[in-house]
Amino acid sequence: MSQEAMQRSRALWNRHRLDLRSEETLAQLLEHGELAAGRELYAVARADAALRERLCRVVRRVPLSLGHFWRSALASLGADVDVSEPLPAFRLDV
Repeated sequence: MSQEAMQRSRALWNRHRLDLRSEETLAQLLEHGELAAGRELYAVARADAALRERLCRVVRRVPLSLGHFWRSALASLGADVDVSEPLPAFRLDV
């Protein structure tokens, strides 16, 4: 599967390369990635259980503007997702 859109994504402005093993990189793609990058990430996660697990950890721990969307997307791929679990809140006092 091509990962061209993820590799070109503006979300990775501070990265030298795409590393889907990095939870920080995944958080950047989830929060700031373009639609094409999100589609590629979803397609790769469909075939990679370890990636789905890392994505679930990111969605549980990192405040994301589309956290509910990504949690639902991961559930559609068969990931163990608790939709009643509250998502992390943005903190402005840091």
